[in-house]
Amino acid sequence: MSSLSAGVPVGARKDLTDRQWRILEPLLPTGRRGGRRPKWTRRQLINGIRWRLRVGAPWRDVPERYGHWQSVYQLFRRWQRERVWPLLCALLQAFADAAGLICWRVSVDSTINRAHQHAAGARRHPERQKQPPGDEPADHGLGRSRGGWTTKIHLACEQGRGPLSVVLTAGHRGDSPQFVAVLDRIRVARVGPGRPRTRPDRVLADKAYSSKANRAYLRRRKIPATIPVKVDQAANRRKKGSRGGRPPVFDAVAYQDRHAVECSINLFKALARDRDPLRQAPAALRSRRAGRGQRHVVAPTWPTPVPKQLLVLQP
Repeated sequence: MSSLSAGVPVGARKDLTDRQWRILEPLLPTGRRGGRRPKWTRRQLINGIRWRLRVGAPWRDVPERYGHWQSVYQLFRRWQRERVWPLLCALLQAFADAAGLICWRVSVDSTINRAHQHAAGARRHPERQKQPPGDEPADHGLGRSRGGWTTKIHLACEQGRGPLSVVLTAGHRGDSPQFVAVLDRIRVARVGPGRPRTRPDRVLADKAYSSKANRAYLRRRKIPATIPVKVDQAANRRKKGSRGGRPPVFDAVAYQDRHAVECSINLFKALARDRDPLRQAPAALRSRRAGRGQRHVVAPTWPTPVPKQLLVLQP
């Protein structure tokens, strides 16, 4: 493994490989100010951010091989406020789709995350902070359930376990009402001309999403679906006889592919949650939440031509 600069070792576990860095480096925004050369490279700082999000340690505990912890945090926070992280995610998704790496058989599911004890006692007026956390719902994405204060992550992922859209709600919110919101947020831009792709080839979900409204939504968008029917729904249909209509088609073999969303959730849960579920959550999980109410992205200068579809992210 090569080194970033003289005396700076590279190759810690889970750090960006040389191949990954060659793909990511051309997509990074260029600096706007002159002056002396930075002491720490972008690759060091980004690896430090990834280490911190994966481990969940305080920022002050970021290893010195990634640079000073304040420099690591400042890059993370600056790109968070300028919405660079979601734009990087959109760029990588567009290039992956152009290379045929996205399988458009989409699975939908949700998972509950226990809020950290430091989530209690939040500021009553966060907008008065020196660095406001951004657009946040009134409930902060926290709700009481049997396990205490929790946050629920509603996720849609492709067959390769890559996330396509995420919705954060309070932990006590139901799964089925968020089904339409999750699918409506799927938006993968095209590298060339054309509108972003928003419609999957097929949607897979468990019986929690089996509702009349959800199936009507899928029929209206002409999206095939594999969703099992609840027992009480099947009983009510049989009770009505011929007036109940035909049952929805269910393919048990195709339903086995729904394991992709379970694997994707496990990958996300490997990331330690931050103190506040919305303030500094991993960028992949909060990219859409951070952009609510902001239709136009004000981003730094980019060395790589960016498709116009990526510069307008619908809320």
